[in-house]
Amino acid sequence: MNTTPLSLKKECESRLKTGHCWVYSNEIDTHKTPLQSLLPGQPVDILTDRGRWLGSGYANPHSLICARLVSRDSKHPLNASLLVHRLKIALSLRERLFRKPYYRLLFGESDGLPGLVADRFGDVVVVQINTAGMERFKADIVSAIDKVLKPACVIMRNDAAIRESEGLERYVEVVLGSVPDSLAVEENGVSFRVSALDGQKTGWFFDQAYNRGRMLKYVTGKRVLDVCSYVGAWGVQAAAAGASDVFCVDSSSTALDRVELNAQLNGVTDQVAVIHGDAFDAMRELRSEKEKFDVVVVDPPAFMKRRKDLKEGTLAYRRLNLAAMQLLSKNGVLITSSCSHHMALQSLLQTVQKAARHLDRSMQLLEQGSQSPDHPIHPAIPETAYLKAFYLRVLPTF
Repeated sequence: MNTTPLSLKKECESRLKTGHCWVYSNEIDTHKTPLQSLLPGQPVDILTDRGRWLGSGYANPHSLICARLVSRDSKHPLNASLLVHRLKIALSLRERLFRKPYYRLLFGESDGLPGLVADRFGDVVVVQINTAGMERFKADIVSAIDKVLKPACVIMRNDAAIRESEGLERYVEVVLGSVPDSLAVEENGVSFRVSALDGQKTGWFFDQAYNRGRMLKYVTGKRVLDVCSYVGAWGVQAAAAGASDVFCVDSSSTALDRVELNAQLNGVTDQVAVIHGDAFDAMRELRSEKEKFDVVVVDPPAFMKRRKDLKEGTLAYRRLNLAAMQLLSKNGVLITSSCSHHMALQSLLQTVQKAARHLDRSMQLLEQGSQSPDHPIHPAIPETAYLKAFYLRVLPTF
């Protein structure tokens, strides 16, 4: 494959040398290599200002992240063979971690394939391609998955908003096999069915799997509120673990239909109730009815998608956790999380602490979690570390 040289400005290679793989448009020497002359997804060789080869990858002149380094071995550029090799390496980790094939199979930069995400639902693989460079290799990606896994079906869920910043269309497509009625998931011994072609992300949030496992010891015999429940991953597992009553709150009626189906699938229908509505409105209504819960789980969508959202996002996390604590019984447990990379772990803890002090409550941090290990963190790429979760005992002030 023919590649185009992409020259960096002086002293702009340090981040790449530490192991990061992103190149920003203001780091390119556009006199040596006119960035705008490149096509979206074009293969490139990334060079220092002195012409030293750093690695190969692909470029997109229309994106702030104008290039991504994929290989630091000149003998192995991004091609069909490298895709198979990286997929096998990724699979070997997941097979060590999980007894059954329900997990994130590929996690972009952390698995050496920036712009590519894949989740495994038994014999179905759901893929998300988020960059123009990976879109060029779509056929090779499908071929690699077929060669390594022999799945019954491969679905492209290329409907994420991030594709628009790459100049890509959004679409959902079945590229191998026949689409099933639903996707099967098994987590912590509990079975779920999720939609194959719609729903959030790929249909399931595997990154919270280990955190949901930590929850189970807190819920036996307890009343549980699951806020932003989606299809009931937290709530249904709480009921299966012996919670006496579980209320699942979500703004999507379709998601709540899935909660009820998943509760039925696991024989916990009598323990699970759903509340359709905005999280804040629903919690306000529960408070007016003087409801109290022993455990409240708060797992909201990202309130900070960009750095400039920091102020408003922090306020939203504070309001949400304050409302959750108002529904906790004495000595109750708050399980709260954030999937916003821009909300630092300590900042989230301080935000929840401020909400507790506003209510004249004290807290004890019992445990903390991060994303499950099928979402490995790349030490040189802070952006790959995004999920944080706290298990907090909320007490009268002392």
